Amino acid sequence: MTKRAQKIVEILDENLGTDYKCYLNYNTPWQLLISTMLSAQCTDARVNIVTEELYKKYTSVEDFANADIKELEKDIHSIGFYHSKAKNIIGCAKKLIEDFGGEVPQDIESLTSLPGVGRKTANVIRGNIFDDPSIVVDTHVKRISKRLGLTKEEDPEKIEYDLMKKLPKDHWIIYNMQIISFGRTICTARSPKCDKCFIKQYCTAEKSVVK
Repeated sequence: MTKRAQKIVEILDENLGTDYKCYLNYNTPWQLLISTMLSAQCTDARVNIVTEELYKKYTSVEDFANADIKELEKDIHSIGFYHSKAKNIIGCAKKLIEDFGGEVPQDIESLTSLPGVGRKTANVIRGNIFDDPSIVVDTHVKRISKRLGLTKEEDPEKIEYDLMKKLPKDHWIIYNMQIISFGRTICTARSPKCDKCFIKQYCTAEKSVVK
């Protein structure tokens, strides 16, 4: 870990703490998997509103595997991209049953073999369900990691590998949660609150930045 990365980690820990929580509501691994799939280009708050009723109607992986696609589309209509999401959820549930005995797998290769599951979703599962250190590169992590000079990449997978090299492994999951919180409250995409930023000395957008 570079001295710069170490200082960034220390400042994040001091200001945001080291506890982490998932912002999606779930009771089982498969619920988190489906919620994460639904959260693509949608807020966690909206997903939580929809899944509160969704998981009362569909109470198992089998229920989703046997779901009528038109009915499921109607159930998740307010989330957006509901056509592809409904198709992927049903396909994912069927593959979970056929290939994994209805259980959510742990390794990234198996997870990304599921319809609609990319590295971001897979790493959410690995980190939150299996406590397997992983870095989730969402829009907040991508934007802010570049601003902090921790990566220059645009591709999420390359950013993931850059952060894995520079951040201590015991902070991979914590960093995700810290940056999501930071990105929602201070370092927003359109109007960042730079006057309230506690880490601006490391922001590459600042004129006088710590190297």
